[in-house]
Amino acid sequence: MAVDIPKELRDPHTPDEVVISSEPRVPETDPTLGVTVPPVVDGIPRNRLVSIGDSLTHGFQSAAIFNTDISYPALIANELGWLAEFRRPHYPGFGGLPLNIEYLVRELEHRFGDRIDWYELPLALFHARHWMAQAEQYWEHGPGSQIPRVALINHNLAVFGWDLRDTLERTFDYCYGEMQEPKQQLIPNIENGNNLAALRVLPSGDNHLRGLTPLTAAAQLGAEGTEGTPGEGDGIETLIVFIGANNALGSVTHFKVHWSDVGYDDLKKKDQYNVWRPSHFKSEFDLVAKQVEEIRARHVIWGTVPHVTVIPLAHGVGEDKQHPGSRYFAYYTWPWIKDSSFDPNTDPNLTHQQARAIDSAIDMYNQHIVDRVRQGRQAGHDWYLLDVAGILDRLAYRRYILDPAARPDWWTPYPLPPEVQALGIDSRFFRSDRNGRTEGGIFALDGVHPTTVGYGLIAQEFMNIMYAAGVAFPKAAPGAPNPPTLDWGRTIARDTMISAPPISLGADLRTIGWLDEVIEVFQHLFRRGAFA
Repeated sequence: MAVDIPKELRDPHTPDEVVISSEPRVPETDPTLGVTVPPVVDGIPRNRLVSIGDSLTHGFQSAAIFNTDISYPALIANELGWLAEFRRPHYPGFGGLPLNIEYLVRELEHRFGDRIDWYELPLALFHARHWMAQAEQYWEHGPGSQIPRVALINHNLAVFGWDLRDTLERTFDYCYGEMQEPKQQLIPNIENGNNLAALRVLPSGDNHLRGLTPLTAAAQLGAEGTEGTPGEGDGIETLIVFIGANNALGSVTHFKVHWSDVGYDDLKKKDQYNVWRPSHFKSEFDLVAKQVEEIRARHVIWGTVPHVTVIPLAHGVGEDKQHPGSRYFAYYTWPWIKDSSFDPNTDPNLTHQQARAIDSAIDMYNQHIVDRVRQGRQAGHDWYLLDVAGILDRLAYRRYILDPAARPDWWTPYPLPPEVQALGIDSRFFRSDRNGRTEGGIFALDGVHPTTVGYGLIAQEFMNIMYAAGVAFPKAAPGAPNPPTLDWGRTIARDTMISAPPISLGADLRTIGWLDEVIEVFQHLFRRGAFA
């Protein structure tokens, strides 16, 4: 990796330990990393699939956790023929937690059509706040505030907004004790959104279960053993661990960079930071890996951390890149701020130096994940790597697809499945009007999390590795050269952003920009750390 860069490309506030790279890290394409591990085939694990992670694994979309039946672990479970047995949390009512932007946009479109005229603005503002107040009432005081009894441990143990330390320490008892009495606010907001979501994920049926973290809960599932021999052998067939994005994502959603320092490993203090120094990330990740080593899982698949600056929420400003051949724009800001009106002195933004530093730190995170997975395989663990960062880089529309000069030598376009290719989707911020979708389609309306089709791409990649590891899928004959294909007809039909796009998200993102201007929807969510 080239590191000889001009001094002006380094942000002066970046810690010295961050090696600023001129090119992105070369992604790994071999899930085994070239290390052979003898297969284990004794017995049938009682739990076919367990997942640990953050919002990307929880199934978060458009700023809310709602339909967990179409999270990527649930999509995989469906292809395993195991969806009915796959335990996951549920979030009925008002589009989920904390605020479903797609639901709010569709509610406004139902009342006002594809354009809110000037004389309708006061009524539209009243209606939007009323809808948000109803959602707040439902979740903070109404039926949604009732914590269900999770008697059995869920198979999807991911919680949106969680980072490595949260996964190591947070339990049902901790989250319940952290709940606050909701206060009256000018702008309605679900204050306990993250904890309300977590309390539906973590087990609470018995007192001894309330002290389990996602990692120790997975260990209990692993200890269940195989069919016919309870307590013996591997109780989990495939464990997916995809965690770490929130150790850097907050820098992009807040458009500010706060490098981790003393207290990065303290639940009470870490929220003041939004990018972990590589040494701190490595320390936290190693603690997670050590616990995963003790989980009786036949196969473990680890995901790398995506480059958070490629998400469409971070919109590169200017018609041209920072300089010819660069993968960075001069600044990054909200996608509804027009290039012609952007002012770096007043609009929230990251500089290209800051974006480069964040990506360089993530490259160092991911190299450590690669090294740790390789060490695990060398020690005899059947661990695999899915380089999610490389996949998203190959889908980065404005960074690489539109700019061949910025592409590193290893870059090739990501081969979309034919059914998805036919949709014409890309990684830009979602735009649509009465004629249908005009841009985007991989990311939902928060500009951070995938649409259902986007989650389908992730599911297919994990399925490819699972099949190569020996996991049986009903649709694929044993020993067949190709893994099973995700049911794209079902997946596309269930993606409301694709099958029935909103009508008011035209080229100027008028509705989204208006919501952020008058209700501060995005600023309020991100400022409170609602999902970042």
